[in-house]
Amino acid sequence: MTATTATTSAKVTLMRQNPAWQAFILLRTIFTVAPILFGLDKFFNLLVDWPIYVSPIVTDALLLSGQQFMYVVGVIEIVAGLTVLVKPRFGSLLVAAWLAIIIVNLLLVPGFYDVALRDFGLFVAALALFCLSRVQDLRAAGSAAGLSR
Repeated sequence: MTATTATTSAKVTLMRQNPAWQAFILLRTIFTVAPILFGLDKFFNLLVDWPIYVSPIVTDALLLSGQQFMYVVGVIEIVAGLTVLVKPRFGSLLVAAWLAIIIVNLLLVPGFYDVALRDFGLFVAALALFCLSRVQDLRAAGSAAGLSR
């Protein structure tokens, strides 16, 4: 092993032990996998009957049935999950924006305030991923420029 390889290996080990890096990986993983799985389920309704969560105000305004709307939602969620995988900094904002829309929709449906509160927690976690992805972008830029510690 060359000195450069050993130094790089040591830096990678230190980075992986960093709690911020671990949080970034955890959030990136969950905000990749969950939207893709839930998005796919919008087409099959195996986990839940998704259309019950759609406000009639939304379906009336868009002239779509609840299930038709869920097909659109499914595509958006799959795209959001893939975006988090490829570009976590942008994808995290996409997921946060999408969760904000979901929260507003849920507040329009009586009886789903608890789900809206849970989604608010996910919204905050998506914003945390955005903050952590900015740090990772800065680190990567510093490494590329030879400025890393």
